[in-house]
Parts: sequence; C-alpha cells; structure tokens
Amino acid sequence: MDDVELRHLRALDAVAEAGTVTAAAARLHMTQPALSRTLAQLESRVGVRLVDRSSRHLALTSAGTTLLGHGRAILARLDAALADTRTVVRPLRLGYTCAVLGRQTVPLLRSWRRTHPRVPLDVVRQDNSTAGLATGDTDVAVLRTRPAGPLFHTEALYTEDRVAALPDDHPLADRETVLMAELTARLAAPGSDLPLALCPDTGTAAPELWPPGQRPARTVEVGNVDQWLNLIATGGAFGLGTSGTAQSFGHPGVRFVPVRDAPAATVYLARPAHPTHPLTEEFAAAVRETVSA
Repeated sequence: MDDVELRHLRALDAVAEAGTVTAAAARLHMTQPALSRTLAQLESRVGVRLVDRSSRHLALTSAGTTLLGHGRAILARLDAALADTRTVVRPLRLGYTCAVLGRQTVPLLRSWRRTHPRVPLDVVRQDNSTAGLATGDTDVAVLRTRPAGPLFHTEALYTEDRVAALPDDHPLADRETVLMAELTARLAAPGSDLPLALCPDTGTAAPELWPPGQRPARTVEVGNVDQWLNLIATGGAFGLGTSGTAQSFGHPGVRFVPVRDAPAATVYLARPAHPTHPLTEEFAAAVRETVSA
C-alpha cells in the first residue's frame, strides 16, 4: 500500500467514469496498454481485484468501489491544495531609503492590507540609490532621486518641502523657519563650524542647492539616515532633508526646521521595467490613489 501513487488513483477514477480502458486511456492521454499496466500495478499493490473484466464494459468490484471513494477524496483534497497554493502570492517588497510617503505611509499600508489581505506588503529600507531595485531585493520603491537608465520605470508623485536638520541645542533650532543663507552663515560662524552631512547614495542634499558664494564650506559623508541623524544630534554636522524624512524619523537630539526658500524635492515611485511581482501595477495604482487623496 505504501507504493500506491496518485497516477494509480487517477487511472481507477478514469476507468470508473469512462467504462472502458480505451475511453479511459484517451481521457488520461495514455495508451491502452499503459493504462492496463497501471491498473494491474494498483491491484498488485493493494492485493485485491479492483476491476471486473468479465464484460466489455468494465465495472468496479466492491473493493474497487471502496478504494475509489477514498481515492476521489484524496484527489479532491490535492486539487484544492494546489488551487490554494496557486492563489498565494509572496509578499510585495516596498523599498525606501530615508522615508516612504511621510504622513501618507500609514494610510497606504492600511489601505493595502484592507484591499489585499492575502498579499502582505514588506516595507524594507535599503541604503542604496535604487532602494534594492537594482539588486532584486525589492519590487517597487519610493525614492527622492530618479534612477538613471532604461531598467526602471519611474514616475513623479509629488514634491516635498525642505527642512534643516539641526542639533536641538543650536540657536537656529528654535526658529519657526530658516533661510538657506542663514544655514551657512550661522552654522559656519566661528565656534560653530558645522559641515553639511551628506548621504551620497540616497540623500537629496548637495552644496549646489545653495547659490554660489553661500555654499557650505565643508561636507561630511555618512552611509545612511541613522548615521546622518546621530551625527547631527551629537553636534557633528547639520543636514538638509525633506519633510517626508522629518515626518518619518524622530530623534531626541535633532530638530527639523522648515527652510522656506529651498528648492522642493521630488518624490518618485520606481519599479523594474520588467515587473518582479504580479501586483506591482496594482500597488502603483494604490500609491497614486493615496497620494491624490
């Protein structure tokens, strides 16, 4: 009995349905001799006769009918299991570098969970320029720099205001707003010579955002947003970020102050030109709907 296989049960079922070996073989896309051998193997392994061959129209014996009932239940359970398996989709992986959609992140995640309960959404921070798209670690990404090349499809979602990230004990940290020129003039003053902290792979800040003659005298590079925040909090630098970063990351030693004359930053939605997840476009539509709302 340990050697009974699914093909044996399907053969018995086909014979019971078709009534002849010839018709059953055609239904299973087998030759008649092959089906006869399969039935003989099943009877040998079970140890009893299952099919009455005394007439042209085959009929199952009492043992055959019993096995057929159990066999059909087994085949039905298997078919159901395979159907369920095919409907299960792996999580969709959303990559980001420093922030997702700011305050709109939670509404997006809740909406996706509500409308796609069987497709989990994994939100993954990746500290590289494509937030994991180029390495295949993510399926779609929210970026604040546009990835170059034909490998990605990128669309602009909206723009964000800029904020200065300052040590919370700096005099400018108590201001409601600041100007670009004030950042470099006050932060580069004697005794407060702070460099501009940059994330080369993932950040949007650069000295070129300032007019010539007002640019930061020094810069320092960090690897990710955590290092950026820690350096600023300890008084080692100042930063220029976006409102999305301020909304997504709180730090006890950092104050975010709006910069009212800084150029806005664009938020992009990017995914591979050849999607790596079947629901990529549905997710893109969900992002657009959240943003428009």
